[in-house]
Amino acid sequence: MLRPVFDDLGPEITPPADSDGDGKGDTTGQQLTPRAGAGRMINRIHRIVVRQVRRLTPGMIRIEFWVHSGGDLDGFGSSGVGDEYVRLFLPGPGQAAPTMPIATDDGYWRFPEGVEPSPMRCYTVRAWDAENGCLTIDFVVHDGGVAAAWALRAQPGDVLASNTPRGLSEPPDDSTWRLLVADATGLPAAARLLEQAPPGVRTRAVLEVASSQDRQPIALPPNADLQWVYGGNGHGPSRLDQIVRGTELPDGPGYVWVAGEARTTRLVRKYLRHELRLPGTAYKVVGYWTEGAEAWQRRYEELPESTRSALAAMWDDATRDADEIEDEYEDALERLGL
Repeated sequence: MLRPVFDDLGPEITPPADSDGDGKGDTTGQQLTPRAGAGRMINRIHRIVVRQVRRLTPGMIRIEFWVHSGGDLDGFGSSGVGDEYVRLFLPGPGQAAPTMPIATDDGYWRFPEGVEPSPMRCYTVRAWDAENGCLTIDFVVHDGGVAAAWALRAQPGDVLASNTPRGLSEPPDDSTWRLLVADATGLPAAARLLEQAPPGVRTRAVLEVASSQDRQPIALPPNADLQWVYGGNGHGPSRLDQIVRGTELPDGPGYVWVAGEARTTRLVRKYLRHELRLPGTAYKVVGYWTEGAEAWQRRYEELPESTRSALAAMWDDATRDADEIEDEYEDALERLGL
């Protein structure tokens, strides 16, 4: 049984008025490490247009996008992986629409020479309606943050650009249970993964949001259950690490998926990999945002060029085990105070 020890997590935390948190990738802290993941498809750049904007909760806005007349979502397709994400290119200062980048064969993009690159942020695909060409993305919103600011003023007809989705979650085919743990930035991905829970696979989700007002309805399969806890999300200490540690994992093959603030998810990964000694195939832990991102970026940019180059170069050696590289990378960030 997925037996949690959640009753001891304490009362709901009342958040203060401000927060450094933001949507997935709307900070600068190397959140998405460049490891091979599931659902990789041909990379394309698509023009997407706001169809509808709806406030889900005080801290989240749902925006549906579709094809603008004369635009291009031809070839846009979902990997089907519940935590797939896209890179959204946003308008720069004084722009009504972003400058469209050009997709490259290595899965990235480039901008035409002499053009100021558009701001880019990563966001989870909450839903994809292939029949109607409708892409749904949930935005964590608050004061500050390029994407959050855009989402707060978004109107039907507004234009963004998106690349092809890519999924990260890769549970083993023989898994009999799954544990999903996330804060608000990981909620859209966790909700979709929860809704996709296969028959016969026991699935439990624990979602940390700022307050009870930030809960939202999620359709649960018969074999899945959900618990909400309150706090974290830039309003107080996150308890994602405590939640994972407080869960007695069942015997047999399973999968742990965790998404949240980068420093917190580092602790979770250390626990799963070095204390429980789970194989890398048994978990996916992703830092979606960095608390105090501006200070993080400032410290990072103050590092010697040789140090920054060495950090980036760690991922270039395709002969090394990816988990060992991530160990080395995270240890280096901690030594550097990042």
